Amino acid sequence: MSVTKSLLPLLFLLPLFSYSQEWDLKRCVEYAMSNNIQVRISDVQAKISSETYKQSKLGRYPIIGASGSSSLNSGLNQNPINFSRETQTYLSAGLQLQTSADIFNFYSKQNTIAGNEWEAMAAKANVDKLRYDIALTVSNAYLQILLSKEQEKITLVQIEQTRSQLNNTKKMVDAGSLPELNATQLEAQLAQDSVNYITAKGNVSHSILVLQSSMNLDPAQSFEIATPPVEKIPVETIADLQPEFVYNLAIANQPLQRVNTFRLYAAQKYAAASKAAMLPSFSAFGSIGSSYFNKAQEIVGTSQVFESIGNVEVNNTTYQVYPLSPYTYGIYGKSNLGHQISDNFRQMIGLSMNVPIFSGGQLRSGYEKSRLNITNVKLQQEQDNVKLKQDIYQAYTAAVVALQKFNASNRSVETNEKTFGFAQKRYNVGMLSTFELITAQNNLFRAKLEYSMNHFDYVFKLKVLEFYKGLGLKL
Repeated sequence: MSVTKSLLPLLFLLPLFSYSQEWDLKRCVEYAMSNNIQVRISDVQAKISSETYKQSKLGRYPIIGASGSSSLNSGLNQNPINFSRETQTYLSAGLQLQTSADIFNFYSKQNTIAGNEWEAMAAKANVDKLRYDIALTVSNAYLQILLSKEQEKITLVQIEQTRSQLNNTKKMVDAGSLPELNATQLEAQLAQDSVNYITAKGNVSHSILVLQSSMNLDPAQSFEIATPPVEKIPVETIADLQPEFVYNLAIANQPLQRVNTFRLYAAQKYAAASKAAMLPSFSAFGSIGSSYFNKAQEIVGTSQVFESIGNVEVNNTTYQVYPLSPYTYGIYGKSNLGHQISDNFRQMIGLSMNVPIFSGGQLRSGYEKSRLNITNVKLQQEQDNVKLKQDIYQAYTAAVVALQKFNASNRSVETNEKTFGFAQKRYNVGMLSTFELITAQNNLFRAKLEYSMNHFDYVFKLKVLEFYKGLGLKL
């Protein structure tokens, strides 16, 4: 079953309202699956494999062919009617219909057809595999944009906060309660916050270009994505994503595993076909045909005449002898096309047997290669299964670490918010320097950025496990 029919309606859903010009994840993935170059190339290859399978099925039926020829002959040639050698110029033509059919070839053709069918199924599964890959890539790029936008919002809040502190400090400087150095330090911090904001905004643009590249979308096109809050993105609990459980589901559902299974079946059928090619084969053949010769003649009428058949002498007198009945002569004329086609019509039917005796080792070598190919496919299947299990366990370990980092960064934000609140109050009463206030503010800023990154990282790590489990990617 194709990914578009089975995966998308259930997996790529955004339970949020978005403007018509915005792209949600479902729309991004659908567009990427339809327009990504690698996906389109693999789809063409799948269609080629399907055509190979269709052609091999038609190969079970008898082969029928018609042929015809016409030639102008001049000089010393063989007369096609009486086969005598004559010097003349004549026109000849011939028509023939021939057929042949395999009777028994030790199931070589049947195994080839079955192998082509499995190969076509593997090619279709490979399209699904590439679609899965592009879905994961697009989802990663999409989440990266959400993270970049979140960082942009944090830097913007930081600017507003620093600007507010600067305005209050200038009032206090004008009143003479604070030295002008405090305002200067806040102006420097505001400049740094502006740099951070510009950097964050550039990261958003870069992340959008990465997503557009994965989608094969024109970067000049206006492009805005829906931005659901990360807190509202649904995720399963880590307890429901235990690696062994996820692996057992993935081994049966992931398209790469289906590709390897289908290719193994195909390799086994091709090996059986190669073995059968070394055995005798039997076939039937037949043909019908006719020919035409423009110099051919046929009797078109008769003529009766009395002709002397000799002389006889009686009493020294010579008499001519005539038969009792007239002699009939045939009158010859040009034979027409219809008569020649009928008169020259010929048929042939027969049986043939082909016994391979020595083919320079090609048949034996082909069979041995097909057996080695089975081993190669099995090893590839084993390697991919091992890698899948490693990827799942690594994803689970990464998700556990990401959860721990997320919880730690959450506590760090809470602690830094309290610290900054106390610092703000002490600064307002002149008990804290501007440098110490800026330090507390920067610590809170970094804590929020780290919290945001850890939150998105944790969500994406869980989404990868859900993806392997067969749930797809739900935002």
